[in-house]
Amino acid sequence: MPQDVFKKRLARLLRRQKALLGRRNKVDPTWENGWFERYRDPVLTEAHVPIFWRYDLDPARNPHLLERLGVNAVFNPGAIELDGRICLVCRVEGCDRKSFFAVAESKTGTDGFRERPILMPETADPDVNVYDMRLVRHEDGWIYGLFCTERKDPAAPPGDTSSAAAQCGIARTRDLDAWERLDDLKSDSAQQRNVVLHPEFVGGKYAFYTRPQDSFLEAGKGGGIGWALADSIEHAVIREEKIIDAKSYHTIKEVKNGAGPPPLRTPRGWLHVAHGVRNTAAGLRYVLYALLCDLAHPERVLHRPGGYLIAPRGEERVGDVSNVVFSNGAVLRGDGRLFIYYASSDTRIHVATTTLDRMLDYVTNTPEDPLRSYACVVQRHELINRNLATAKRRRLKR
Repeated sequence: MPQDVFKKRLARLLRRQKALLGRRNKVDPTWENGWFERYRDPVLTEAHVPIFWRYDLDPARNPHLLERLGVNAVFNPGAIELDGRICLVCRVEGCDRKSFFAVAESKTGTDGFRERPILMPETADPDVNVYDMRLVRHEDGWIYGLFCTERKDPAAPPGDTSSAAAQCGIARTRDLDAWERLDDLKSDSAQQRNVVLHPEFVGGKYAFYTRPQDSFLEAGKGGGIGWALADSIEHAVIREEKIIDAKSYHTIKEVKNGAGPPPLRTPRGWLHVAHGVRNTAAGLRYVLYALLCDLAHPERVLHRPGGYLIAPRGEERVGDVSNVVFSNGAVLRGDGRLFIYYASSDTRIHVATTTLDRMLDYVTNTPEDPLRSYACVVQRHELINRNLATAKRRRLKR
C-alpha cells in the first residue's frame, strides 16, 4: 500500500472514531413507562475501542493497515463513581474469545468514554478467561472487583474441549489502575457465578451474594441468589449458603437468577437489580428485575415487584447471545440520580437513568407476582376499579 493511501486510511479510521466518541447520547422519546429513561445509542461498543489497541500503526510492519488484534464485543461492565467521574470496568472480548477488563470514564455517565486496559494478575492456577466484574467500595477502605474466573473443567473426559468450570475471582484496588489479586472464593458449591460483595461488614464478617450451581451453565438443584459470610477477604471461604431469592416456576426467573450490581444503600433498604432467566421456544431470555432488602438484615427481602424492570427491546435483542440484557454495574450519585448500566445480547453496553425516588416507588408499590393467571387478573381488576373510582371523583374523561 503506498504511503499516501496508508495515511488516508488511518486518517479515516481516526476521524470516524473521533466522531463516535464525541457523539452526544440522547434520551429515547418513545420510551414512556416512567420507571427510567432509555437512550438512543449504546454508551460503549467494539467500535469505541481505541485504534491503537487493534492496529499496528507502523507502515513498515503493517503496510496494508490491517487490524491485528480484533475486538468482538464490549459488554457487562462493573460501575463505580470515583473522583466525580463514573468509571466502568468493562468486559472486552477479543476476536479470539478471550475477555479482559478495561476502564472507561465519563463525567456525565452517558457519553464521552475513554478506555485503558487492566493487566489483571493471575493466581497460581491461571485463568483461561475472566469477565463480568462487580465493583464495590467496601467500608474496609478498598475497592473490590469480584468476577467470574473460568478454567477448563478438570473432570472433562478426553476429547471434551468445551466443558468449563466457573468460580469467583477477587481483586482489590485503590484507583482502578493497580490491582492486587486475592485467593478465589472457596465454597461447597460445584461452581459459582454472579458473586457480589456486600458493601458493609455484617457481624464483623464479609458478606457475599452468591449463585451456587451444579455446572457451568445449568443451575440444577442450585440457582437463586444466595447469602453467605466469610471471616476473611484475602482467603475467603464460605461454609454455608442460604438462598434468599429463589428461582420459581413460570416466572421471569424460572431457569435461574443471580445478583447484578452490588446493592445500593437507600433510606428504605438495600436496593438490588438482579437478572432472571426463563425458557422460550427461541432459547433462553434474560431480563432484569429489582428487589429491596432490609437495612439491618440484608438477607431479608422486603419487596419483590412482579415482572421485569428491563427487558431486551429492538436492536438490544440481536447479538452474539440474542434476547439478553444483563447488568453488573449501577451508580447512585449524590443528587439522587441512578445510572443502571446493562449489556444487550453479549455485544454492547447501554445505560438507563432514573431517580432514587422513582425506583423506591417502583420497588415498594409494584405488586408481587402472585404466580397464577387468575390472581394476576384479580390484581389488574383492582387497579382498574381504583382508576374508575378516581376518574369519577375527578371527573376525568376515559
